[in-house]
Amino acid sequence: MTETSIRRVIAHTTLLAIALVSTGAQARNCQKIGNQVFCDDGVSYQQIGNQTFGSDGSSSQQIGNQRFNSDGSSSQQIGNQRFNSDGSSSQRIGNQIFKSDGTSCQIIGNQMFCN
Repeated sequence: MTETSIRRVIAHTTLLAIALVSTGAQARNCQKIGNQVFCDDGVSYQQIGNQTFGSDGSSSQQIGNQRFNSDGSSSQQIGNQRFNSDGSSSQRIGNQIFKSDGTSCQIIGNQMFCN
């Protein structure tokens, strides 16, 4: 896998992960189309540059490996692990994301399914 394709996978995963940040333990399924993510709870997100804007009024900004959210929370990506300011974390292995609360998500194509 080239560095460019790795960056695309990270960007794809990051935008989908943003859609999951505000949901806590709630199961949520989302689909990415272009620079937008549509979730089954009716909320959608649009990425413009390093910022993401949610239809629910939320927003997020990526600076390096840090993500800063409009609700005051933040996270840091180190390798395949994400560490959140609330003490939770997640790890991506292949097309699976395992969260510290015991839930997980699977990415299939441009869709993410979570339990």
